[in-house]
Formats: sequence, structure tokens, C-alpha cells
Amino acid sequence: MNNMCLNEVFACLLLSILYVGSLYIWNAAQGRDHPSTIKKRCISVFFMTIVSPFFIIWFGNGESEGQGNLWLRMGLRVEGIIPALILPMILTFILFLGPLVQSHLSVPVTFTLKMYLDPLYWYNTAQNPIWWRNQVVAPFSEEFTFRACMLPILLQCFPSGKAIFIAPLFFGVAHLHHAVDRFRVGIELPAVILISCFQFLYTSVFGFYSSFLFIRTGHFLPLFAVHAFCNHMGLPELKDMLNKPAPLRNKLMVCHVVGLVAWYFLLYPLTDPSYYGNTLYSL
Repeated sequence: MNNMCLNEVFACLLLSILYVGSLYIWNAAQGRDHPSTIKKRCISVFFMTIVSPFFIIWFGNGESEGQGNLWLRMGLRVEGIIPALILPMILTFILFLGPLVQSHLSVPVTFTLKMYLDPLYWYNTAQNPIWWRNQVVAPFSEEFTFRACMLPILLQCFPSGKAIFIAPLFFGVAHLHHAVDRFRVGIELPAVILISCFQFLYTSVFGFYSSFLFIRTGHFLPLFAVHAFCNHMGLPELKDMLNKPAPLRNKLMVCHVVGLVAWYFLLYPLTDPSYYGNTLYSL
């Protein structure tokens, strides 16, 4: 790794530290889910969305500046926005085919659709600060800082194939700060370590996927939409699936496998850069 790459890695490391550190400038004695803590941390990440783009400028080089203006490099553009909002979501729905089928076993699809179309449901949801954090603020700020701002920095030095595996490591490590909250609620050290390692693993895996989408589409908004959807779905309920009666369990396993295989084969076709007018990045 040459000196320039060290500068890029340092920039991303510093940005990660600032992002996580901004969450802890407040007194969070009430816990991370307390409305007061959520509001304060939302202010912190809002500040980071203002600061993060300056890292691209401060750690930029002449070659990268010639590739496009700051907004284009962060994926903030209009060209190709419609397919960018549709195709990556379809791809992600396919990936979650098994969990989607499983989640609707006890709740009919028609009931779910009726619930989502009910204005009262959204009114009540909008009163919940945890929903705002998990579905709006966290996905937006994390994708903006860890993808839209970090990847343009890393791509100045690393090829795309390496950058999509390096950037998520900062994202995964940044989530280890939740160990502090677990200690505060009295979870024992071995459990904290196990949970934190697992969280690092799955946040890094998601980061690989999100980074891939950014480089292939050249857009920021689909990352935000996919992240919000994944937060909504959560991790697959594999234990619940395995506890189902054999015929139903087998069908759910088939849905999980079909979704994963279909996602794999559609990953490149549905993210063809030509659909999105992406001429800046390639993979």
C-alpha cells in the first residue's frame, strides 16, 4: 500500500471515529432508545452529514476532481434516478424472498397492504422516535457517510473490486460501539463480545452489498432505500423457520434458497451501469 492509500485509509478511519464519537458527546444515561437520547444523536449525525463531504475535498486529488463534481461523486444526481429507485429494491426483495414469505404466514398480505395504506398507521408510526432512527435517520446518515463519502475517497487509490471490501470494514467496526450500550444494561462480557462480533459480521456483509450497489448504479438514494428496507426486515428468523412443521419448513427453506440463488444470478444484470447512466464508476 503506497503512501497515498495510507492517506485514504486514514481519512476513512478518522471519519468513522468522528461519526461514532459524535454519538457520545451527549449524556445517554437513559439508554439509546430513550427519546431524548435519540433526538440528541440525530443532531449529531445531522452534523456529520454536513462534515462528511468535506473529507472528499480535503483528501481529494487532482485526478479524482477531474472525474466529476462533488455531487456526482457522492451519487447525488438526477440521471437514471427512476431505475435506481426501482431495480435495486426489486433485487433486494428477491434476496428476502424467504423472509418475506415467512413473515406473511401469520399475517395475510392483504391485511399488511391495508395496514400500510391506512393514514392512521403512518400517523402513529411518525410519533415513534425509534422508527425515525431505525428507518430514516440511521440509514440516511450511515449510507451518506460510509458509502457516498467514503467510497469516493477510497476509489482514488483502490480499484473498485478492493474498495467494496475495504469500505464495509469501517462500517462494521463503527457498529461495535453498541457494546457500550450493552454493558450499560448489564449484559455480561462474553455475551457482549459474541453479539458484537456477530453484529460486525452482518453489518460488514450488508456494507459489501451496499458498496456494490453504489459503484454499479452511481446513485446514493437506492442505498438509503435498501438500507431502510433491510432495517425493517431485520435478520432472517431461521430458528422460527426450523421450528415449523416439516412440510411448511421445507417450503420456506426452498423460498430462502430460491431467493438467494435468483439474487445471485440477477445481481449483475439488474445493476448494469447503463440503466443508471453511470459512467463515473465501474466494477
